[in-house]
Amino acid sequence: MTALLTTEGLQMRFGGVVAVDGVSLAINEGELRCLIGPNGAGKSTFFKCLTGQYKPTAGRIFWRGKDITALDPFAIARLGVGIKTQVPSLFDGLTALEGVCLCRHSSEAEAKRRAMRALERLGIGALANRRVGLLAHGQRQLVELAMVVAPEPDLIILDEPTAGMSTEETNRAADLIRELNQQHAIVVVEHDMQFIRAIARTVTVFHQGRVLMEDSAATVFADPRVRDVYLGKAVA
Repeated sequence: MTALLTTEGLQMRFGGVVAVDGVSLAINEGELRCLIGPNGAGKSTFFKCLTGQYKPTAGRIFWRGKDITALDPFAIARLGVGIKTQVPSLFDGLTALEGVCLCRHSSEAEAKRRAMRALERLGIGALANRRVGLLAHGQRQLVELAMVVAPEPDLIILDEPTAGMSTEETNRAADLIRELNQQHAIVVVEHDMQFIRAIARTVTVFHQGRVLMEDSAATVFADPRVRDVYLGKAVA
C-alpha cells in the first residue's frame, strides 16, 4: 500500500513535559486506522500536530512524501485532509445546507451540489433546510461530519466522533464510517472500545506519548499490556 500520511520521530514538548515522544507511523491510502489509549497518552496532542494546530518540537510529517510539518491548518486541509473535532463547531443561525456550503473549495453552485450530496450520504438530507441551532446533538455531529466530507478529502481524521451520542446513534456512526472508508482513508481517535471493536482494522495504542503497539484489532485487544494500560498498571 502507498503511504498517504507519515510521521518520523514526532515529538511535542510543553516545557519539561513530553506529550508526544518520538512517534513514527504511516497511514496508507484507503486505510481505516484507530488510535486508542488512556487519558494523557498523547493522542489529542498527536492529532493536533497532524492537523497543524501544534507545531511539533522535533520530527517531521509527510503528506504523500512532501514535508508538511510547518504548514498551517488551512494549508493542510487544502491538500486533502478533512478534520472533525470532538466538539461540533457550527453556525447555529444557518441551515445545515448553508453550513456545509461554507466548506467549499469550488464555485457556489458546485459547493451546493457537493454539500447536498454529503448530507444525503450521511442520511440527513431531510435536515438540509433545518437551522443547525435547532438540531439534536447527534444530528449536529453528523452535520459537522458532512462539512468534512463535502470537499471530498483523501484523508478524514475524526476526534472522538461518537462523544455524547446514544447507542443507536453510535451504531449508525459505525456504519457511516465503514461506508465512508470505501472512498476515504480514515483515522479515528476514540475512547469507546465497543465502537472501536465495531470498526477497527488496524489499531495503534498510545501510552505515555509513545506507540505501545500496533496490530490488528483482535491482537491488540487480546494483549495483556493493553489491558494493563487501561487499568492503570505499570507496563513492562
